[in-house]
Amino acid sequence: MLQSSKPEIEIALSGVNKWYGSYHALADINLEIAKKERIVICGPSGSGKSTLIRCINRLEVHQQGIITVGGIVLNEDEENIKDVRREVGMVFQHFNLFPHLTVLQNCILAPVWVRKLSKPKATEIAMHFLERVRIPEQADKFPGQLSGGQQQRVAIARALCMSPRVMLFDEPTSALDPEMVKEVLDTMVSLAQEGMTMICVTHEMGFARQVADRVIFMDQGRVVEEAPPTEFFDNPQNERSRLFLSQILH
Repeated sequence: MLQSSKPEIEIALSGVNKWYGSYHALADINLEIAKKERIVICGPSGSGKSTLIRCINRLEVHQQGIITVGGIVLNEDEENIKDVRREVGMVFQHFNLFPHLTVLQNCILAPVWVRKLSKPKATEIAMHFLERVRIPEQADKFPGQLSGGQQQRVAIARALCMSPRVMLFDEPTSALDPEMVKEVLDTMVSLAQEGMTMICVTHEMGFARQVADRVIFMDQGRVVEEAPPTEFFDNPQNERSRLFLSQILH
């Protein structure tokens, strides 16, 4: 019997809807993201991009539809939510580091408490990933002593310390000064090249061209277009996509 070559689906959203009061934030979202696939989500402000990825680890609760992550259905079951969050790393716009803990302490907190690793093992893993994002020398500093770009790289290292199946990035460079953007994007590019399943909400179209397997364009809570980067940038099919690209690329 021949083995199917169909890729393994890591994340599936079927008929997902979310409202804030009467505001329809996500409208009939249907998406499948394969293992090791790299997705960039873009679109105008307020189009539902961040809401969508925040629903994937239940930071936002969808009201209709089914979200499955690694075979686990995200619903009211607290154990399911915990299981998914253990496997999904998230990097936010504003770093979300604990200011009273050192860089190293920020990185080992979840592996010790959630993964139940010993402190020496968690420290070994943390130093590996701080090396990986090129800031091991900052391990004993506090977040407030670092630049924005360095803090965001700590946030990436912290997420990686949990050995996630999936990494979610919610506009990870939008709060950074322009000169700090490249160092964070370089870190993300190298992660992408290692085969990490990634979903990134970003306006960095150069990054999308370089690493995305698929670009998803959202507008008014809907997926309006999805295509490989070359098709999306060179021949967008939707009028809304064309307008967005003409504004952001010129």
